[in-house]
Amino acid sequence: MAIIYIGIGSNMGDRQANCMRAIDKLKDKGFTIKKMSSMYETKPWGLEEQPDFINMVVEAETVLLPEELLSTLKEVEEELGRQKTVKWGPRIIDLDILFYDDDIIDMQHLHIPHLLLHKRDFVLLPMVEIAPDKVHPVLKKNIRQLKEELNNA
Repeated sequence: MAIIYIGIGSNMGDRQANCMRAIDKLKDKGFTIKKMSSMYETKPWGLEEQPDFINMVVEAETVLLPEELLSTLKEVEEELGRQKTVKWGPRIIDLDILFYDDDIIDMQHLHIPHLLLHKRDFVLLPMVEIAPDKVHPVLKKNIRQLKEELNNA
């Protein structure tokens, strides 16, 4: 079993319900949810002219390999009504692989750890809540340190 961290976000419709439905779908697909952060209302990142997001992070266990995990998360997004729009645009649900054990994966379509997580307060804030001592395998700093650095930037 791999320990994974998944970022969950929504800024369309009932944002909190969308996040909880995503977690239910993950459970239905065999994920074991170990920890779940609080939900945080955050400003959009990347494309600012859109509604605020609800963001959270879950720690889960899975038997899926990284590429299978990515495919399953995309499937869950589609099942919940996500449609392709502009990059960083509004979305009913967004599921991002943040970490997969301590693996470093650098493929054209899959980067683990997530390439931008250390620059995104909406990821670090819920991560600090559930895994402050988790060490980023590339940056060699824990989540608490990354959050402090972002706050001081």
